[in-house]
Amino acid sequence: MSQEPRPGEVLIGAERLQQRVGELAETISDDYKGREVLVVGVLKGAVVFIADLIRRMTVPCEMDFMAVASYGSATHSSGVVRILKDLDTPLEGRDVLLVEDIVDSGLTLSYLVKNLRSRGPASLEVCALLVKPGHRRAGVDIRYAGFELPDVFVVGYGLDIGERYRNLPEIAALEPAPVRQP
Repeated sequence: MSQEPRPGEVLIGAERLQQRVGELAETISDDYKGREVLVVGVLKGAVVFIADLIRRMTVPCEMDFMAVASYGSATHSSGVVRILKDLDTPLEGRDVLLVEDIVDSGLTLSYLVKNLRSRGPASLEVCALLVKPGHRRAGVDIRYAGFELPDVFVVGYGLDIGERYRNLPEIAALEPAPVRQP
C-alpha cells in the first residue's frame, strides 16, 4: 500500500498569514473607502481566505461565489475552464473584487477576469493570497497579492490535494509520497 502525499515544510506560518491578511484588508478598505464592494470568491480554496479578509475589511461588502473546473493534471491547470457554479448577483455597475486562493499559471484567472468584465462591473480588481512566478505569462494584473511562492504544490489555509489539508492554519509544501522499492 503506497502512502499519499502529505504536508511538509511550512512556507508561511499561521501568524504571518493573519498579519498579511490584515494588511491586505486595510489596503483594500482604504482603496474602496466610501464605496461598497462585491467580493467574488472562487470555490473552494478561497473560502478560508475570504472569511478572514472580509472580517477585517472596514468598508461595506457583499459576497458571492463561483466554482470552476480547470482541466489539467491534479497539480497543474491547463487554463481550459468550465463554470460549475455561477454568480447569483448581477455585476453591472458594481465595484467587484475577485478573490483567489492561488494563482499558478494565471490561465484560469485570465478566463475569469474576461468573463466578469463582460458583465459590466464599474470596476474589477483581483486579490490573490498566493502568487507563483508562472502567473506572469497570462498577463493578468493582480492588484492585491499576499505572498509570492516558488513553483511548489502547497496545501493548507483552504488549499487542498484531493480535498485534504484545507483545515491547516498554515501554508505548507506538499511532500510527495515515498516511492516503495520492490
